Amino acid sequence: MKALVTKSLKILALFILVSATFTGHAQTNEDALQTLYFDAARQGDIPTLSAFYDAGLSPDVTDKKGYSALILAAYHGETEAVNYLLKQTDANPCQKDNSGNTALMGAIFKGNFGAIKALIQADCDVDQKNENGQTAAMFATLFNRTETLNELSQAGANLGTKDASGNNLVDIALSQGNYELAEKLTPYVEGPQ
Repeated sequence: MKALVTKSLKILALFILVSATFTGHAQTNEDALQTLYFDAARQGDIPTLSAFYDAGLSPDVTDKKGYSALILAAYHGETEAVNYLLKQTDANPCQKDNSGNTALMGAIFKGNFGAIKALIQADCDVDQKNENGQTAAMFATLFNRTETLNELSQAGANLGTKDASGNNLVDIALSQGNYELAEKLTPYVEGPQ
């Protein structure tokens, strides 16, 4: 089966290259393969991802924006692909994109709870911050993902932290008009830090 997938992958890459050449928009082999690889991550195409890894590609390779296959799969709600990618021995679940966002932040942004749970259980600091000093808990607050906030809290997330602008979770909830969530979070941000 793997040989068939690998052969199909090579044929598809060749087809893409040939068709691009004849249309006057030639891509290099590398560009065509990168497009195929990152599209597979977005679509949760595990057989194609597997063929790339069997051929020696690192799961941590990124596109121009710093997105790895794991970040893309998490963002696009591909829970099975997220679980598959987390099982790759050399995959880095804590890897950040060019803005400092992680796969966990991407999954929270899109509300993919299956991927969120898997990524919280990965061996990463749940309080990792992006370039704006925002944590996964801040993303969960911004998008009113209370179930995710509970999971993050149980995993040891610091709910009293502030972002680079000095905003805490209560500030973020209030900025969204979410007074109920702000009230629930108040004890965490007013308590000892």
